[in-house]
Amino acid sequence: MHWNPSDHDRVVATGEAVACEFGAGLALLHVKSNVYYSLNSVGAFIWEQIQEPRSILDIRAAVLARYNVDAERCKADVEGLLKGLTEAGLARLHSEELV
Repeated sequence: MHWNPSDHDRVVATGEAVACEFGAGLALLHVKSNVYYSLNSVGAFIWEQIQEPRSILDIRAAVLARYNVDAERCKADVEGLLKGLTEAGLARLHSEELV
């Protein structure tokens, strides 16, 4: 999958995962594939953010407001996680042209 979203594209969880707290993060079970994923505390925060459709820009802004992180690192890490969640079928990307 080619990953080149705009800042205004929205990401939302697909509803195909069961999540439970695991230490400071979350454990996710993809119910269709029976594959487990683990998220650290920042990943868990992002997972909470995408329970409703949210733009990538808004997700990054929320992470920057909550955590002491450089903006470029935040961009790379947030987009990396969102790409991984999307490729795993745990999240869906909605292009701004489709909204």
